[in-house]
Formats: sequence, structure tokens, C-alpha cells
Amino acid sequence: MKVLVIGSGGREHALAWKLTQAERVQKVFVAPGNGGTAADARLRNIPLSDLEALADFAVSEKIALTVVGPEVPLSAGVVDAFRARGLRIFGPTKAAAQLESSKAFAKDFMKRHKIPTAAYDTFSDVAAAHAYVDKMGAPIVIKADGLAAGKGVVVAMSLEEAHQAVDWMLTDDAGNNTLGVKHNAGGARVVIEEFLLGEEASFIVMVDGKNNILPLATSQDHKRLGDADTGPNTGGMGAYSPAPVVTPNVHAKVMQDIIRPTIEGMAKDGIPFTGFLYAGLMIDAKGQVKTLEFNTRMGDPETQPIMMRFKSDLFEVLLHATDGTLDQVQLDWDRRVALGVVLAAHGYPLDPRKGDPITGLPEESEDCMVFHAGTSSAVPLSPAAGVVTSGGRVLCVTALGDTVKAAQQRVYQDVRSIRFDGMQFRSDIGYRAIKR
Repeated sequence: MKVLVIGSGGREHALAWKLTQAERVQKVFVAPGNGGTAADARLRNIPLSDLEALADFAVSEKIALTVVGPEVPLSAGVVDAFRARGLRIFGPTKAAAQLESSKAFAKDFMKRHKIPTAAYDTFSDVAAAHAYVDKMGAPIVIKADGLAAGKGVVVAMSLEEAHQAVDWMLTDDAGNNTLGVKHNAGGARVVIEEFLLGEEASFIVMVDGKNNILPLATSQDHKRLGDADTGPNTGGMGAYSPAPVVTPNVHAKVMQDIIRPTIEGMAKDGIPFTGFLYAGLMIDAKGQVKTLEFNTRMGDPETQPIMMRFKSDLFEVLLHATDGTLDQVQLDWDRRVALGVVLAAHGYPLDPRKGDPITGLPEESEDCMVFHAGTSSAVPLSPAAGVVTSGGRVLCVTALGDTVKAAQQRVYQDVRSIRFDGMQFRSDIGYRAIKR
């Protein structure tokens, strides 16, 4: 059977890589893919992004299953377009994707359905937003009500930072703003919410539209650019799985107080949810949990370590997910820890440089894999010519180890061999788990 993965990042590379291992999968297409997927003989890049063109391709190639990686095509309605053509696709509809595409929608939804989250208010008026920041003080969190590739959240530790974020999100030109925010139809809006203390974790589940929920392995990512969680927020500089902070008690609490009420609430609101649901959590010192955000797809870079540990047949699991029979599935996981370190371009996150040649890429091995994200072939249609940087987060080096420390050491062994001009990476991914 043939499978199509939509997207071009590290998450999509990891999903496509795992799907090539499925017993019944004959070919995996990636649209549009990246330099890493182009260089893999098991994968084939397709230079398409238009929704109808993708659906036409799926029909002509008799694609058995399509998996959507990134948030942009989901919020544009790719699932609706494919379903209208009778095509099997895993992901939420455009209406359900609002849980991610609109922070205001998500916060109002959580308030309405009594899902624990930070106190907040929503603003489109610049002066009112600034006044609220002055009233509440810092630290405080400013979120763009729109998609921004994981960069639309500013955790402001000072009033100056908070006011700057408000201006970035509300007054910058909509087509060329500092954070690259894609404003929703109502125009620029921000959600301003209380700063929560604790440890973050990523909780991702699969949902089949029939209220059947299948939790994936827990994970934790590192959002800040610099070591010890310093510097600006990014789309994620690394991740590991499992996350020790998600104890069995916390896991049960998240399922009971956050995940199930969300799926049931969406159904009650007439928007049944199918796809990956990602809850970004804040877990305090007492084990109490609040929801920071929802994503309606797998996380990046969390997908990379999760897929390294995933031992079940992903294709068969996704068939169950699109048939509404996830209650019949039990997942098999590698008991080892997986840890991934992101290598980012010069100037990331605000002004990443493109076109830097990448050298020293290690060969794929049983315990370590380099997933590509912001890369492209140095010479079009000639993967053998090498790859160059083409985005902010360029690579995610991911490895397995018996402990977090062992996985960390294995990853950095390969990281040290890779070179491109201006390469940025954190040297402490996994430090929270090691400290525990």
C-alpha cells in the first residue's frame, strides 16, 4: 500500500521513516519533504502543497492513507478536502483544528468545559492590552491568536518584554510581523495569561472520532534557545521520552481532568475530534496540572524521540484510528529512553539564515537517527550533492539509551561530527530528567 505524509519538517521525516518499517507499506511519499527525505531511497518527495492538488495526487496514486504533520494545512482544511473526495486521512477537521489555530477559541473552550488552565483575557485593542499588562505585572505570558510555528508565545519576565510582545503581535504588519504570526480572520488578537510555575511536559494522544483515546509515550521538550532555559522561546530545541515528571498519578489526572473532558467537550459542541491531540502541560511541585495549550498534531521535536521508541506497526495503528477502532489497539514501546537535540540555523528564531552547507552527517544506526527539518538538496533533484540549511530548525539528532544520561551522551557524540556555519544547539537537553 502507498502512504502520503504531508509536511516538510523533522516531525514528518520521523513519521515517514517509521511508516517505511510497516509490513504492508510499499511506498511512502512526503509532500513536499526536505533534503533528508529526498536522500532516503525509501521515501519520495512530492513538490505539492495546494490542498486540491494533494487530493488529486492521492486519488491518482491510489494512496491508502494520508497523515498530516503540520498545523497550517490542518487549519486550512486539508482533512475536509480529502474526506470530501472519499480519501482516508488522519487529522482533525478545520473546525476541530481551531483548538490550535486560535488561542482564544482554545481558552474559551477550556473555560466553558472546566478544563484546568491559566487565568487569562483576550485583546485586539493595543492600548487595552498594554493597560492589562501594567495591571497584572510580570512575569506574564503573551500569546498570539494565530499560527506562528511554535514561536507565537512570549514568556515575558519583565514589563518591557511584555509590552514589546504586545506590539509585535498586535501592531506589526500582518504579512511581515516579527514572529511570523498568521492572524485569524478577525484580525490580530492576543491572549494574555498568568505565568505558571512548574515543569512543562507534552502529553500526546491519538483520537479516532468515536471518543476512543490512545495515549502515546510521554515526552518533554525544551522551548528556550539557550542552556538552562534561557533566551527566547522557540519551536523547540530538543526533547526526550519518557518524561519522568509525568508520574502514573499525573498521567491518570491528565486523562481524567484534561484529555477526556476535551474530547467529550468537542463532541458536545458538535465538533468531533479525530487526529493527534497534544496537550502542553504545566505540572507544579504538588503534582497539580494545568493546560498551557493544545496542538492538533504531533509535536516537533517530541515526535522524533517518540517514533524512536515506537515499536508497533504505525500504519496498522493509523488504520484503526481512521476506522474508529483505537480501542482495539495496544502499543508496544522500546523500554529505553530516546533523546533528541535540535541543531538550529544562524539567527534562529527571529532571522534564520538559509543556504549554509551541512557536512559530517552520520549514517543511520540502530540507536541513532538524524531527522531533517530545515534542509534542502544543495542542487535541485540531486540529493547526492549534499544538503544545505533552508529553515530555522535544521536537524534533530535523536538517540536511544538505557538512561537519559546514556541517550544524551550518544546524541552529543553525533552532534559533534556535524558542521554548518552559525550552528546553534543546546548542550543540556534532558537536564531536568537527569536532575530528578
